Amino acid sequence: MTVPPERAPRRPALAGRVLPLLLVVALLAPVAFLFVQQRRLTEDDRALAVRERMGVEYLRALGPVTLALVDTQSAAVAGRTASREALTRAVEDAASVDTRIGDQLRTHDRWTGLRAKLEALPDRALTDPEAAFVAYGEVTDLLLALHRKVREGSGLMRDPQSDSFFLQDAVSEELPEALVTAGRLADLATLAARRTAAEQLRAGPDLAGLRVAALTPATDLVADLRAAVDSTESAKLGANVLAPLDSYQRAVERLAALSAPTGPPQAGGAPGAGGPTELAAARNNAQSAARQLQPVILDGLDVLLRERIDRLDRERWLAGTAAGVAVLLVAALGAVLLAAYRRARRRAVGEHRADEDSGAAPGGAGWEPPGEARGLAPLGTLAPAEPRTLQPAGRGPAGTERWGPFDAAR
Repeated sequence: MTVPPERAPRRPALAGRVLPLLLVVALLAPVAFLFVQQRRLTEDDRALAVRERMGVEYLRALGPVTLALVDTQSAAVAGRTASREALTRAVEDAASVDTRIGDQLRTHDRWTGLRAKLEALPDRALTDPEAAFVAYGEVTDLLLALHRKVREGSGLMRDPQSDSFFLQDAVSEELPEALVTAGRLADLATLAARRTAAEQLRAGPDLAGLRVAALTPATDLVADLRAAVDSTESAKLGANVLAPLDSYQRAVERLAALSAPTGPPQAGGAPGAGGPTELAAARNNAQSAARQLQPVILDGLDVLLRERIDRLDRERWLAGTAAGVAVLLVAALGAVLLAAYRRARRRAVGEHRADEDSGAAPGGAGWEPPGEARGLAPLGTLAPAEPRTLQPAGRGPAGTERWGPFDAAR
């Protein structure tokens, strides 16, 4: 018997096996790319917002230092002994903030230098008001430089939103500069009132320069806050900012009117519309309005930054959820394709076994009968009988004589 050769089971074609895998990869690749890009962008934006909130915290600590230093300077220039308690407390609070976040904002070195200058200021009024004016001027310059460093190191100056950008510009640059220069303007007017007419003439350009230096940041501060209110979507920001802003604007306008030159200076008076007393009072009013305005600006800026962080967290959560759903759907598709591939493989193996069974059965392809049965008719087929002559009974060789008369009569 000839045994049929064993055939290997039929397998799906290579394209049929690779195409589902390519389809799954083609679906996962863009989903992964979009998720990574969105994660990277939101991570950068969120990190910037977190650093900006650190800057807001640092600026909140520097605000009392600025106000206390300006007050101490005015007292020293006027020959009074001012209490250092407010300045000392403000310096200690700012030092604790710098200890926590100064390294992250890269402000630690500048704060260390400023604090050394602050602690070196004399507790009592200097005998020379002119020297006090110069000494405090150096310290306030360092303080303004620290404000700029906080603005730069925290990323506030790179804020992408219009409302928060105007707020940070107002509170980190314009307001400190307006406070310091307004204090210098009033202090220089106090010093000029003690000088002779000739000295007052020489001090005229300095006063004019300080007047511009004081009014420019104050005007820019008002413009920034109004631009922030106009561009924001927060209803609370406008309601909270406008009231103290109006008070500050009126105080600045009063200071500008009193510091405007009206004629040649005279001995014992300041070269302006108002005397040193009126100018100092106007500066105090502007400083009081700034003291109320500063925390409002910082609170509004902090609220905007917190809302931005919350929004970015929601976007990250939604992106992660969408990516997870996409992965599950692709995994389900992959499972369906894998199940289809396995069914096709089992079907191919079954067909192969069926072919093997049909090839080994009798009568099947390649089957031959046993050797001893060769030449015989197949089972169930009758062989033709040999032709035979029928003879009546008794007509054999022995019965011929008996039937002879009958045959003769026929």
